[in-house]
Amino acid sequence: MFSKILIANRGEIACRVIKTARRMGIKTVAVYSDADRNALHVRMADEAVHIGPAQANQSYIVIDRIMEAIRETGAEAVHPGYGFLSENPKFAAALDAAGVAFIGPPQKAIEAMGDKITSKKLADEAGVSTVPGHMGLIEDADEAAKIAAQIGYPVMIKASAGGGGKGMRIAWDDDEAREGFQSSKNEAANSFGDDRIFIEKFVTQPRHIEIQVLADQHGNCIYLGERECSIQRRNQKVIEEAPSPFLDEATRKAMGEQSVALAQAVGYTSAGTVEFIVDGDRNFYFLEMNTRLQVEHPVTELITGVDLVEQMIRVAAGEKLELPQDQVTLTGWAMESRLYAEDPYRGFLPSIGRLSRYRPPEEVAAGPLAEAGKWHEAGAPEGDTAVRNDTGVFEGGEISMYYDPMIAKLCTWAPDRAGAIEGMRLALDRFELEGIGHNLPFLSAVMDHDKFVSGNMTTAFIAEEYPDGFEGAVLPDDQIDRIAAAAAAMNRVAEIRRTRISGRMDNHERRVGSDWVVTIQDREVELTTDADREGATVRFADGRSMRVTSDWQPGQPLAVLNVDREPLVLKVGRITGGYRVRTRGADLVVKVYSPRQAELARLMPEKVEADTSKLLLCPMPGLVVKLHVEDGAEVQQGQALCTIEAMKMENILRAERKGVVSKINAAEGDSLAVDEVIMEFE
Repeated sequence: MFSKILIANRGEIACRVIKTARRMGIKTVAVYSDADRNALHVRMADEAVHIGPAQANQSYIVIDRIMEAIRETGAEAVHPGYGFLSENPKFAAALDAAGVAFIGPPQKAIEAMGDKITSKKLADEAGVSTVPGHMGLIEDADEAAKIAAQIGYPVMIKASAGGGGKGMRIAWDDDEAREGFQSSKNEAANSFGDDRIFIEKFVTQPRHIEIQVLADQHGNCIYLGERECSIQRRNQKVIEEAPSPFLDEATRKAMGEQSVALAQAVGYTSAGTVEFIVDGDRNFYFLEMNTRLQVEHPVTELITGVDLVEQMIRVAAGEKLELPQDQVTLTGWAMESRLYAEDPYRGFLPSIGRLSRYRPPEEVAAGPLAEAGKWHEAGAPEGDTAVRNDTGVFEGGEISMYYDPMIAKLCTWAPDRAGAIEGMRLALDRFELEGIGHNLPFLSAVMDHDKFVSGNMTTAFIAEEYPDGFEGAVLPDDQIDRIAAAAAAMNRVAEIRRTRISGRMDNHERRVGSDWVVTIQDREVELTTDADREGATVRFADGRSMRVTSDWQPGQPLAVLNVDREPLVLKVGRITGGYRVRTRGADLVVKVYSPRQAELARLMPEKVEADTSKLLLCPMPGLVVKLHVEDGAEVQQGQALCTIEAMKMENILRAERKGVVSKINAAEGDSLAVDEVIMEFE
């Protein structure tokens, strides 16, 4: 076994590998750029080596810099994580030439399966069902439009060396094919150093289901069930689960066996993932093989008890797989929510800045992984529902514009799917994150969405259910009543404390009122609180009552309550006349008034929002890649105005209506802040 490994990556995956290596007694080496000098993975590793500037193409994907770090530290093996150099055959070759073990597949397997065009041809030759498409290289945008029309719209334009949703576009007509080809080509060049593009038929109403395979150097290969990855935005996975609520055992077995056959056909070793599109009749079509560890690997670990990183290390060290296929069991259900630094209220655009507050929910060990003794956080309490948070950030740290916007992967496990979803709801509500825009509210809303809860979703889920973007969840009346009761009980505690601090009265409890009017989500709820030492009984005007108990104290940003013996978790911020409350995907202004205050509040005029309809504002911090119009230009609704690059993704800003450009305030190459004016209209 290796005594020291280098992790050629950053962020949460580097931290994840370090945890397993530490449990195995293996020392670790981290590498870092200028932007990551104080990063969590640098703090966790036994050694750390600086490899260059913040830009990935000058640090993390420069093979020579990684090789120099290996020589400097004497590392015997390298784990590449995912992204960066993980699927670069030149990197695998350089390690082999230096006598350093690559904790991943052989170079030839990476070349065969890491390239989407080649892998599709090989899959077709192996008899695996594939999606119709054009596997040859495409020279320019006009050729892309011609090929797309021949295949038949809609089509998917994809980078051959792509992954993580980068270099991918869906086109529904010739114009979108030309535009998508150029954007995909640019993103592919910037992210992977390889701008080759291919086109395939886009299967409407598909489910994205993938099979995890694991192979050693002795001819053994197994599959560890599937992962459902259909909740995606712009082809980037947001929520994953294992197993899939859609597959039956026969389909699972067929997909697994095909995946193993394909892996063996190319001499694959280590962990890998074979991705499929599955239609409504459970017909499945090969998409690609990811020759690396997947972001969503924790859900497989949680239902199988297999530490995939440990197995990758053992395979690279020449060990045989100890687990035969007939002993692979899938126990319970696991969910993963990807927490991104992107603002769902601004079209999910990237957000950067400092994490002024970062308090994940406490990890809880449960299920097969805990039973196998493979839980990553030593000393984690045990329970019936597991909570796991793979992260690479910390409170006070910064989210940089140079890398992917993922902050953490929050996972839950329970004996069944309903339990895993409920565990995720509570874990998301307990996750405290301030300082940047983030998608926690959106993740919470999905967990309560009827279509997701039923398991009846496709890759079009977000586009279909949130066609106009996400504006926050609208909670049902029964939830609003629970929050109103909680707010009244909490406000009574706050009022008692306020009168006690003021010193104006001795018997403060007698002086604090019991009648309240709570305004929340366009509703007024009249309540009466009857408090005792254990909590409060809150009575509604219609005679109903709710029992509220909690140890919450004013000033605490997280309130964990029980309302009628059911848990309710609220993120709480004090505002004038009440609280800002966030829960279950809703961001609520909750005002708690005395009856007289409520009467006066009804007379207050509403604040008018500033008119920005004649301005194009930069929706995120980013770089102006291209201005598509000039001063005086007449633009039509939907016309491209400007392309902004942030976190390795190109975002095209379009005209919301017909108009004339009166002034352009930015130039190509400018770095802009959020809401900076790009151009003005007449």
